[in-house]
Amino acid sequence: MSKLDQVLVLDPPSDLRFKGPFTDVVTTNLKLKNPSDRSVCFKVKTTAPRRYCVRPNSGVIDPGAAVNISVMLQPFDYDPNEKSKHKFMVQTIFAPPHVSDMDALWKDAKPDDLMDSKLRCVFELPSENDKVNDVEATKAAPVMNSVKGDLTAAAAPDDTEMKKVQEKCKRLQAEMNKLVEENRQLKEDGVRMRKVPGSDHMTSNSSSLLGREATTASLPSLLVVIAAIFIGFFLGKFIL
Repeated sequence: MSKLDQVLVLDPPSDLRFKGPFTDVVTTNLKLKNPSDRSVCFKVKTTAPRRYCVRPNSGVIDPGAAVNISVMLQPFDYDPNEKSKHKFMVQTIFAPPHVSDMDALWKDAKPDDLMDSKLRCVFELPSENDKVNDVEATKAAPVMNSVKGDLTAAAAPDDTEMKKVQEKCKRLQAEMNKLVEENRQLKEDGVRMRKVPGSDHMTSNSSSLLGREATTASLPSLLVVIAAIFIGFFLGKFIL
């Protein structure tokens, strides 16, 4: 009986490419897709298990579903003259209706029921353009972070100052409304007193009330000027 063809679709299909430098962990991704109408068990093997970390390295893929596998190459001293002999194999088998013990499934599997695909590892060093871009990105990152920090720090005081200005404007408006009401009351009192004939004492009181009326009437205008100057100062501060 001939060996079964691989039922899963692999992406990439034949090569796992790792792009250096290899002074840190380098990760590449492998996608397994199940186009069949049956669940498929998979297992990922490698010829260099100490050099790689694979997550997940086994599992079950439902019909029509897919799984992404991360293959992490551990740091090592790369020699461009040394040809990579590392290989991976994706081994699969159709899952039985009720699978619970995966180890027993693989242990008892018949060779004719197994399907496999092999991939070779390819190591690539970054080009000169990639190196320049990486350096520029590394240099730009702290600057961008610094600018973001400055903008964040600058935004907070502006909000605080704006709230203070709004509160002061509300207080000034309340005081102005109060003075306007007092001014209106004094005008009404003055009109009533002018309509009532009386002695010199009444005339004196009337003159006094009218003087207070004139003084009070001038206060709202003064407060309006002060409020305008105050608001203009803070708005100018925010704009500049």
